[in-house]
Amino acid sequence: MKFAIISAGEGSRLSQEGVKLPKPLVQLNGTAMIDRLIHVFAENGADEVVVIINNEVPLTKAHLAELEQKSEVPLRVIVKTTPSSMHSFYELSPYLREDRFCLTTVDTIFREDEFSEFIRAFKASGKDGMMAVTDYIDDEKPLYIGTDENLSITGFYDSVVPGTKYISGGIYCLTPKAIGTLEYCISHGMARMRNFQRQLVADGLKLEAYPFSKILDVDHAGDIVKAEAFLNGK
Repeated sequence: MKFAIISAGEGSRLSQEGVKLPKPLVQLNGTAMIDRLIHVFAENGADEVVVIINNEVPLTKAHLAELEQKSEVPLRVIVKTTPSSMHSFYELSPYLREDRFCLTTVDTIFREDEFSEFIRAFKASGKDGMMAVTDYIDDEKPLYIGTDENLSITGFYDSVVPGTKYISGGIYCLTPKAIGTLEYCISHGMARMRNFQRQLVADGLKLEAYPFSKILDVDHAGDIVKAEAFLNGK
């Protein structure tokens, strides 16, 4: 199983708030966020980790070039500036066609034990996709997820509607079947991962929600402190 990281954003909000390091290299408890993800993926049996970074940050590029030489798991780095996370996913997709894969963004913070259970559940499932969800809402623009009583996903919404207990945690386990949906979205001029997820439902893929206790994003300087406390069990 392959794992993929979208790390092509500018991290402009962090920079404006005085954080000098590019987002992938921001440290949580002494470890760069991108290094932490790669390690977690290796611990969960990754055959390869594929990362996309933008072409605007030499420091990140240099860090990953060095990491490629000593990574505990095969690491493939794509350097390209893209207009959206969905376009970044599209650039990753040629390397994800052969087997099930897990995709997330570099600033997604979760408990490692919950993540391991999530990966095990996906590997054991016959679903086309399994999405990490949480009822902890600390997001500026949450994506609400509709589910039935079996946690099968029925829809993705920008606001609360009946049946939306959870929001997206931004961790996606998918089969290669999802690549066809992604190509459709790109060819029809769509953008944003949430529109890709809606198209998965429209295309009839069988998706399941997998609840995590909490998932955080690091978008602001204050989120760094919250993420460190969360990872320390506080």
